[in-house]
Amino acid sequence: MREATEAFRHTIPEEYQQFLGCVSGPEQGAMGVHFVNFAIVDGKPEVKAPEALIYEVKDGRARLVGVEYIVPVDAWHPTQDESPVPVLEGQVFHFNESPNRFGLPAFYELHVWAWRDNPNGTFVDWNPRVSCDGF
Repeated sequence: MREATEAFRHTIPEEYQQFLGCVSGPEQGAMGVHFVNFAIVDGKPEVKAPEALIYEVKDGRARLVGVEYIVPVDAWHPTQDESPVPVLEGQVFHFNESPNRFGLPAFYELHVWAWRDNPNGTFVDWNPRVSCDGF
């Protein structure tokens, strides 16, 4: 995943569009600013093609801090051999019901803090070391 996103650490690719503003939590830290490639939000997550790139913006510069894999519940149709929820490289996706704060239909998601250490874990939604203060 890092190899696939190395080129985007300081440059946001044009196929990714900003979705909402900077996402912060009331106590847990933040997620940052999500840039989503809507063309690949298709229910088929791939390690080398994350649906969202997550940036922290400070001093007018965007820095990649992680990625998010997104699977709409309506697009997830597991085969008989697959898990009832998406799993990527052994990591089980989190479920977000609808309605939610993002105004989206129900979806599964998996954050990966590949470029910013998270003391709470690599796959936890909120990162106390990410801030929205500079956005």
